[in-house]
Amino acid sequence: MLDESLLDTPEALSEADRRGLLRGAAEAGARVRTAARHATEAGVGDLKPDGRPRAVLIAGPGAAAICVADLLGTLAGAGSPVTRLAPTGVAPAAGALRWELPGWTGSVDLLLIATPDGTEPGLSLLADQAYRRGCTVVAVAPAGTPLVEAVQGAHGLFVPLATAPYEQDEALAASAPGVLWALLTPLLAILDRTGLLTAPPDALEKVADRLDHIAERCGPAIATYSNPAKTLAAELADALPVIWTEGVSAGPAGRRFAAALAELSGRPAVVAELPEALAQHSALLAGPLAASADPDDFFRDRVEEAPALHARVVLLRDRPLGGLTAAPAARDLALSHDTPISELEPEEGAELETLAELIAITDFAAVYLALASGA
Repeated sequence: MLDESLLDTPEALSEADRRGLLRGAAEAGARVRTAARHATEAGVGDLKPDGRPRAVLIAGPGAAAICVADLLGTLAGAGSPVTRLAPTGVAPAAGALRWELPGWTGSVDLLLIATPDGTEPGLSLLADQAYRRGCTVVAVAPAGTPLVEAVQGAHGLFVPLATAPYEQDEALAASAPGVLWALLTPLLAILDRTGLLTAPPDALEKVADRLDHIAERCGPAIATYSNPAKTLAAELADALPVIWTEGVSAGPAGRRFAAALAELSGRPAVVAELPEALAQHSALLAGPLAASADPDDFFRDRVEEAPALHARVVLLRDRPLGGLTAAPAARDLALSHDTPISELEPEEGAELETLAELIAITDFAAVYLALASGA
């Protein structure tokens, strides 16, 4: 059950936030600036690549690396091969995971390692494997971890992970807002230097400014009625989020939201892109999860019952209203099944800024949902 009264009590939110999730969301803009500074100090701005790499390979554990690879692949576009190396292993623990380079990997390829841990033996072995193949290695990880030595031994580039003092005491959640931006920002700077995407220092500063703006709109001191993140969290109480995205950048934002809901608040969600989502989820909205589905006596006493789980559509869009859009059809489908719908659309700006806004609002919502439900 969601304690909605907690949402409008900043002191109670702070007390419930034992993992520093809300603080990480609020400090996302500062994290981008710190990570960009770390990249500069590591020498990213001085790199003079001979040209674009033939392929960009991304390795790392869990939701953080999945999201980073998804975002970078989307921003680089279909013409640039950005591939995540999926790990193998008998357990999701750091010591049990192993990564392998494709057989064709060589000196014209680039390996990016992104991890909030840095103690994974499999990533150290991967860096050594890349060195033997002549593949360039860049890693973003906490300073002082075994991976640092492995990357230096492979003559690669290491960028320290931008962390906050309160994050030193326990392992970081892979979907924590601060972790994403600490890993993503240096890699954006790297791929900007290679020409795969456009993310110069001034663009990263605009991303940080947009994140600061969202923190002001969605912070714990802002009441639910005027706070889009708290409103979304309250709307998703006792609901199955059916996340629909429209526009290129909204896709990874939606998948990130689903991952954050699962890891931070223990909530399942389904996600798909429009217009295909209409066919994929039509049966779901017409089934027992529909808001109108209640086969039992309408007048029975429900006071002692747990609320039934019903679907709620969350529509994330990264394009302005008008033009070719499936949003009206999406609204019609949802409402025809008595399914409520929440919509988020960012303010105008460059692709990186609008993507950052969608991620920031949904990150705040996932954190509020986790805190108010006691997750």
